[in-house]
Amino acid sequence: MKWVDTLDIALDLVEKHPEVDPRYINFVDLRNKVMALDGFDDDPDRCGEKILEAIQSAWIEELD
Repeated sequence: MKWVDTLDIALDLVEKHPEVDPRYINFVDLRNKVMALDGFDDDPDRCGEKILEAIQSAWIEELD
């Protein structure tokens, strides 16, 4: 997975971190959780606030 795979990342986060409410996660923790996912392979420097916002939004939508 790459940073642009926001839906795939969100689905994995739902599965791996059911205890986390994505509405309240800070971007540092979110970034670390994404980089720790199995199958994630992208440059950490390619991640920015807009990408993290998109991942967070997709994660919230998956829980609704």
